[in-house]
Amino acid sequence: MSIISSLAEGFIGLFQAGGNTFAGWVTGIIPLVVCLMTAVNSVIKLVGTERVEAFAKKITRFTVLRYTLLPLIAVFFLGNPMCYSFGKFVDEKYKPAYYDAAVSLVHPITGLFPHANPGELFVWMGIAQGLQERGLSTAGLAIRYFIVGLIVILIRGILTERIYFALTGRNKKAENA
Repeated sequence: MSIISSLAEGFIGLFQAGGNTFAGWVTGIIPLVVCLMTAVNSVIKLVGTERVEAFAKKITRFTVLRYTLLPLIAVFFLGNPMCYSFGKFVDEKYKPAYYDAAVSLVHPITGLFPHANPGELFVWMGIAQGLQERGLSTAGLAIRYFIVGLIVILIRGILTERIYFALTGRNKKAENA
């Protein structure tokens, strides 16, 4: 009988651990995320939706800004998955690369701005917990993740753009033949 009771205790222990984690989120990260989202939406309303849209259209003319600043602004202000809607400011031929850049930023930004992608918090929280148990700060890691994330999205955006152009160029040649 001790094997059965040990299995039962282990089974319920799994759900108790999940409940404790959830309770920690309710008292910790969820209020933080709600406050951040409220602040971000307030800034957008104060600045004006039209101004935000006009600014976004201007910066898409430059490759570096199209694959760094625009995804950063979109992920920061709209979060995942709404950030992909900023693709409307990008010419059709750049949309695949913009999407690749934006989707690649939703994890690295989470350490500094948890509201941007709450779905990825479990990854960041696991890493952060390991650092905290060793008495280390998570701030430096969060900043390094963020900087490397910006570099990676620029590289991915440029490479995806070139691959897309090569493939669409090939398709146009095949259609004309």
